[in-house]
Amino acid sequence: MRFVAYYRVSTARQGASGLGLAAQQEACESFAAGRGATIAAAFTEVESGKRNDRPQLQRALHEARLTGAVLLIAKLDRLSRDAAFLLTLQREGVRFVAADMPEANELTVGIMALVAKQEREAISKRTRDALRAAKARGQKLGNPNGAAALRRAGKGNAASVEAQQQRADTFAEQVRPVLVELEAQGVASLPKLAAALNARGVLSPRGGKWYPASVAALKERLAG
Repeated sequence: MRFVAYYRVSTARQGASGLGLAAQQEACESFAAGRGATIAAAFTEVESGKRNDRPQLQRALHEARLTGAVLLIAKLDRLSRDAAFLLTLQREGVRFVAADMPEANELTVGIMALVAKQEREAISKRTRDALRAAKARGQKLGNPNGAAALRRAGKGNAASVEAQQQRADTFAEQVRPVLVELEAQGVASLPKLAAALNARGVLSPRGGKWYPASVAALKERLAG
């Protein structure tokens, strides 16, 4: 049996708490080894569970379909509130197994997806109700002059820069596993790394091709 592993963490520096990347990798590798199977490919997503767009998940599903492999995830219980993941898994019809719940099947995933969707909607409704109640009590919500004050103080621009830095850090962590794999294969120079990333169809931070300078910037960000 061949597996395609999919890991997801919310932040690049998530602790080794059983929900972290290292723990997920260990769980999947142990599961595969216990069945005399191999993990043919692994894809890591560094993204919040609230996001619906999961490029690494799509790559993992595509790889599983192409090779006939089984999608392997570490902890289905952790993903049980992740409606986007569960609905995608159900819709794609790819065979899957969870290391912590190997008996789970498509029916299990369908039920979990419905519960996750309902819970997300309930949380949203409670938030709206709380805001309406606060407004009815005469409580002022937010600062109508906040945006202007931030602009005057120059803080709005700083917040924008910080958000861009966070997006860049997230993107860099998504590319890190590919970079590590290439370097392990002996692809070390910046021009060769750029060519290899382009050959794999990995987009640069600007959505285009990689060049030695952009690979150098990526390595510098990952090292920092």
